Amino acid sequence: MSESTFALDEEECRRFQISVELAGRKWSAAILMASARGARRFSDYRTLVEGISDRLLAARLKELQQEGLIERTVQPTTPVSISYNLTPSGRQLISLLRPLVTWSRARQGAVTA
Repeated sequence: MSESTFALDEEECRRFQISVELAGRKWSAAILMASARGARRFSDYRTLVEGISDRLLAARLKELQQEGLIERTVQPTTPVSISYNLTPSGRQLISLLRPLVTWSRARQGAVTA
């Protein structure tokens, strides 16, 4: 690859940094992956994302919703039913993170070998 492949102007660098920080925020990727694996209710996420506290899970779900990666749906039933789903943007982010996971696996194999 040539150097021009990685040439980013200052504004693109800032956008890249913001995106990387969003995806790399602790627990965010795990929550997105849980959603991709079928989590819909808060209890599903709590089960699939081991080690996260309820308070932090609620905060991250809210952040991901504000970022447009997860949508929150409230059903006006008794009791109220709340579900979460990946948005198209969230699904796109998951597909972009998959090559990073593949790279990480290959790198770990090379480091431990």
